Amino acid sequence: MAISRKYQGIIAITISALGFAGMNFFVRLSGDLPSMQKVLFRNAVSLVVSFIMLMRDGDTYRGMDGKSWLLLFLRSLFGGVSIFAFFYAIDHMVISDATMLNNMSSFFTLTFSFIFLKEKISWKQAVLILGAFLGSLFIVKPQGIGTEDFFPALMGLLSGVGTGVAMTSLRALGKRGVKGPKIIFAFSLFSLLITLPFAIPVFVPMTFEQVLCLLLAGACATVGQFGVTIGYRLAPGREISIYEYTNVIFSALLGFVFLGQIPDRYSILGYIIIFAMAFLMFLYTKRHGDQQG
Repeated sequence: MAISRKYQGIIAITISALGFAGMNFFVRLSGDLPSMQKVLFRNAVSLVVSFIMLMRDGDTYRGMDGKSWLLLFLRSLFGGVSIFAFFYAIDHMVISDATMLNNMSSFFTLTFSFIFLKEKISWKQAVLILGAFLGSLFIVKPQGIGTEDFFPALMGLLSGVGTGVAMTSLRALGKRGVKGPKIIFAFSLFSLLITLPFAIPVFVPMTFEQVLCLLLAGACATVGQFGVTIGYRLAPGREISIYEYTNVIFSALLGFVFLGQIPDRYSILGYIIIFAMAFLMFLYTKRHGDQQG
């Protein structure tokens, strides 16, 4: 029995979540290094892997029209913003907190898919998106404006917004037949070139263990990147984006077991609210997804 495109997308997104959880863990485990230096290694590994795949497939960028180039630029730009913000958040927050804020991207993806791709969203879905945003405030803790924890949390939420725009662009590129390795190579190259001017002046010599951690982070990120690229090419965001939240579970387990990190009660309440919104969204899309296309 053949697996439908929807369930292939779910499998791809879940594998992606595991890959990104590994990336989060190894980035934090690499220690006190500049965030830009960590981003540089993450993108370098993805660049090499995607380049090898491009060469193997004999794929090129010839024949792409102006709209595809624009979408590729938006995916690269906002994906880059998301990574910079997220790595900063990982370095200054509990990993699961930063991951949960980044995974607000699934709700931002639904919103941007509605605005830019004209994918339908009902008023019930809009209420769930609002509920998830309110849940995120328990993690951001806006009453703590001016404290050392507020800015990292804000960066975590910004990473979710950036990922939402990037995933919407990715979905549009998939509809236009642009293949995954081509998208990942362009994104990795763009991010690498943008990162270099900032990373070189603050570059810090690393131990062998730190280099190994960053290489492993890059490898995990590559798995995550290919998984999410394949997933959003197979199915609409409304059907699969919720499964990105398995990333939070994987990240929380790694953070607790290996780093001894325990989220505070407000963050846990935020998790519960956001997970509840995500679960209700899943039930809604399971019931109405087929009618919506």
